Amino acid sequence: MRLTHKQFRELAAKHGLPVTHQRQVVYEAVIASHRHHSPEDIYAAVRRRIPSISLATVYNNLRLFIECGLLREVTPHASTLRVDGNLEPHHHLVCSRCKSVQDIEGDFIDLKRLSRQLPGGFDLSQPLIEVFGLCRSCSAKK
Repeated sequence: MRLTHKQFRELAAKHGLPVTHQRQVVYEAVIASHRHHSPEDIYAAVRRRIPSISLATVYNNLRLFIECGLLREVTPHASTLRVDGNLEPHHHLVCSRCKSVQDIEGDFIDLKRLSRQLPGGFDLSQPLIEVFGLCRSCSAKK
């Protein structure tokens, strides 16, 4: 999905972000595919359009997009940052070996029941299930 400049301006304005060319290209690189990108993946894609961009600029913009809710951080406990442009409710399949992440749709949680079981004062903001196992490729290599 490629946003027009106008669409990105509107989205950024809605979240109080100044619009820059670099910021738009970074965001487009994330939402252009359905993968869960690392900053290095995004950096490689963005450098084809903006050769002078730095990895730090990519990281800074990704963190900003996550803070503003334009992107989601995937597996925040993993050793490397991964971002997801799919903001619709969904869950993830995570390969324990290669660390690939795939979306899985479905309602796996009874949120009302879960809310009743939470410790006092815990505010459930974004229920997300991560199912760990081996992807098809890694399973074949057993």
